[in-house]
Amino acid sequence: MPRWLPRLLRRIRELAGRHRVLFTLKATRELATLALGLDARDACEILGALTATEFVARFRSSRTGAWMYVFRPHVAGTIVYLKLILRQECVVVSFHEDEGKADEEAP
Repeated sequence: MPRWLPRLLRRIRELAGRHRVLFTLKATRELATLALGLDARDACEILGALTATEFVARFRSSRTGAWMYVFRPHVAGTIVYLKLILRQECVVVSFHEDEGKADEEAP
């Protein structure tokens, strides 16, 4: 496990617990299309419960240079692809059912 991962998870949990989470338009649409009936509050709970075993990758955005983090948590029996950026708040970039293929910006 990378040394920085526990700090990252603490920061995500802190921001999610205070609902300091923003969703890109893409992530909002993806969340709405999941057949799980989730909303932003549910997504914050999922973020707050992320574990190190659900971490998949860290890479820099080719557009902004920001670190992006990918997780694949199990939600109601479904594996979800979750990509986020940490700034002053947690910015959820992608939140959809994991289809086993790369997202638009892959590591």
